[in-house]
Amino acid sequence: MTPSWKNHKSAVREGAICFVLGAVGGCALGATVTPVHQAMTEIISGSLLKPVVDGVRKVGPLGLGTLLGATAISTTMASAAAGVTVAALVTLLLMTQKKSESPSGFVWIATGIAASLCTTSCGAALGFIIEKHVMRSGVVALLWALGIFTVLKVFIHVVVRLACRERECCSILATQAEEQYYERLDILEAEQREKVIVEIEQMMIAFETEKSYGGENEQDFRGAWEAQRQNREEMEKQRRKARELTLAQRSVQERLKNLVVKYFEFLTFSSIPMTVTAAVTAGFGIFGFGDYRFVFVGLLTLVLCMAFMLMRSMHLNFWMFTAYVGMFATFTIAVLTLHAGQEVLEMSVRMRKAGQVLSKESIATRMAHKSSLEAIASGFFVSKMFQIALGATVGGPLDQKVLDKVIVGASVTTLALLSIVKALSVALGIGGVTGALLGALGAAGVSMGAAAAVAVQCSSWTGTISTIAGMLSGALATGNWDITNIGLQVLVAYVFAMINPY
Repeated sequence: MTPSWKNHKSAVREGAICFVLGAVGGCALGATVTPVHQAMTEIISGSLLKPVVDGVRKVGPLGLGTLLGATAISTTMASAAAGVTVAALVTLLLMTQKKSESPSGFVWIATGIAASLCTTSCGAALGFIIEKHVMRSGVVALLWALGIFTVLKVFIHVVVRLACRERECCSILATQAEEQYYERLDILEAEQREKVIVEIEQMMIAFETEKSYGGENEQDFRGAWEAQRQNREEMEKQRRKARELTLAQRSVQERLKNLVVKYFEFLTFSSIPMTVTAAVTAGFGIFGFGDYRFVFVGLLTLVLCMAFMLMRSMHLNFWMFTAYVGMFATFTIAVLTLHAGQEVLEMSVRMRKAGQVLSKESIATRMAHKSSLEAIASGFFVSKMFQIALGATVGGPLDQKVLDKVIVGASVTTLALLSIVKALSVALGIGGVTGALLGALGAAGVSMGAAAAVAVQCSSWTGTISTIAGMLSGALATGNWDITNIGLQVLVAYVFAMINPY
């Protein structure tokens, strides 16, 4: 039996290591709090607020909430899916060139850099385009942008699927050629084995002849026979190793290809329910029914019907789950936007009862302003949570052997991305900065997901509690002790780290 003091010592050591890993991941998450809050403050207090306020009058509070929510979440999903897809393709390419059985340290570093740069650049580009689009054409133009973006993604998905079918045919032919190659090797090996057997028989006959005549070459014959046996065993060992390496490579390649397919489906289809929701509610607003109560009833009915269709599926895919969550998040943003305007209306009623009379124009202006602020803040918050959650779904299912490296690497990447975004903030503009910060949030989500996986896979409760304590301590210490915000982010990362989208 192992002494109790040794068990206690190993538990303390595991707890200390897990606390440090959790703190590293938490610090990466906390470091994003201040830049993200500054970006949201600039949007609310800047020139971008005016077209948003005008949008309330055109599409109503529900239409504005669904438009901004669908746009923010679609941008988040697109940048995250692009980063994961590029990372998988880079890993596949490097492993094919290096002929390795599993990703090496260089491959992991290259994959992380490619994913972070792709996510950041994609988010920055989409944010920059959205800002210019809104400033030039207004919030209503987001509806057309969402529709075009959705149709374009579906078209690209169809083209890629057709290309993949041709590629699969080519890969089947390549596999058949490879199998034929191994069959030829088997034939050659069998011929070599027969040849060796004949040589051994000849040597044994010669050995018996020499022995009958009193020959003294017994040791020479035994040495030659042993050398033949060793050569045969070495050939079999090398061939077995080559076949195992090929099978391992093929297994990793299949997993990476499956990952690309999953996230490409996620990129294509996950935003469709949100786009439909935004189109219906904004359409009511455009035709002058944005302030009617039946619009809310219609929106709720539409959301419940699409949720029932998604949940009714026999196989709930990853994109279906994210579409389900994103659709209800969009509905929540719309409700909060409507509620903000209703609060202003209730406040005006109380002021009127107190003797203070406000004009209808003043009340309408305040309602539009309050609804716009709530729509922006809610959309910002939800997109931030989504990016952290999608990052956690990447870091959580990784192999236990690389979790510590992923935590440290993703944390360093987060800090590097924040520095780059800060340096390029003037050139990117507020929209580009906001989109680029999604890359940093995604990297922080990967770190937090890996830390959550460490907490779950610990061998003792000491390690689990230490990891969670480290995550909270690091996030709060670097996040200006924003307890509610950081607590929700840690909880979201922990929950989504347990989801395996593969």
